[in-house]
Amino acid sequence: MGYRDFLIKRGLSTIPMFIGLSMLIFTLARVIPGQPARLALGPRATDEAVRQLRHQMGLDQPIWLQYINYMTGLLHGDLGQSLISNRNVATDLIQYLPATLELTTVAMLIAIAVGVPLGVISGQHKDAAPDNLSRLFSFFNVSLPPFWAGILLQLIVAFGLGWLPATGRIGDVSPMPITVTGLLLVDSALAWNVDAFISAAQHLALPALTLSLAPMADIARMTRSSFIEEYDKDYVEGLQTHGIPDKLIAYKYVLRKSFASTLTIIGLDYGFLLGSAFVVEIVFSWPGMASYGVEAILQKDMNAMVGVTLVVGGSFLLVNFLVDVLYGFFDPRVWHEGE
Repeated sequence: MGYRDFLIKRGLSTIPMFIGLSMLIFTLARVIPGQPARLALGPRATDEAVRQLRHQMGLDQPIWLQYINYMTGLLHGDLGQSLISNRNVATDLIQYLPATLELTTVAMLIAIAVGVPLGVISGQHKDAAPDNLSRLFSFFNVSLPPFWAGILLQLIVAFGLGWLPATGRIGDVSPMPITVTGLLLVDSALAWNVDAFISAAQHLALPALTLSLAPMADIARMTRSSFIEEYDKDYVEGLQTHGIPDKLIAYKYVLRKSFASTLTIIGLDYGFLLGSAFVVEIVFSWPGMASYGVEAILQKDMNAMVGVTLVVGGSFLLVNFLVDVLYGFFDPRVWHEGE
């Protein structure tokens, strides 16, 4: 099986998973207690008005027919109307999703930039002081709840030291960058708006750091484990006997061969961040999908709930597909599995 066949196989395998995910989410959203039509119209609405809205929303149809109609609309970019904003859910998601993507992506980049070198150093000094400190740091990061870590950073860095803003996504900057991608760092860089870029980076620093702590620990632990396993192989001793520096051996040879396992954890953690970012967004008043998703749950806005969950689940599947693709570059044997 060549590279193209590998991509086709992995890509096709995500389709039934997405369909199964959509069926599960759609069914759960329809069977939860509550009357969305009544909540949307208010307690003083007449029964006739509620029946008309239920008919308009298609809630009086069998659930299997509702699902087919929803998926048909999904193929055309229609996720239904939100009871909160009275707009198409797709329009709302286009507005809120970039902020969440920017936060989670920067958080993952921080986690990789710190976690991978930390794991390598820990693996090089197994059971020594650097290794013990690294494992203690990882244990602390995993154990610390994100909302509590965010509050601590706000109290110390933002309110105590005054180094960074505590909430929001950007300060009072004029002119504001024109929305191209919805990612403020990218849009301000494209417009060469230095003030907007600095302000956006300052507002992003604390929430991204908070969100990066748990995946940083996972990446460090997995890198350490796979690095130690690879470092004990015979070819490493051969490279050392030829006088090749330890840093070159560690980062060029051992890390590359052992990075495939770490890459899997990175993909899983990135998908997890898209869902767990909600708590961090609320703590830092970050205008992402959190406020929209929480309000959708409280108001029993079924279309919005399904839309948000499908975006998170679909993103998780997409990230894992990309991880499978990248996995082949570190271990080309997976491209030929089954031959």
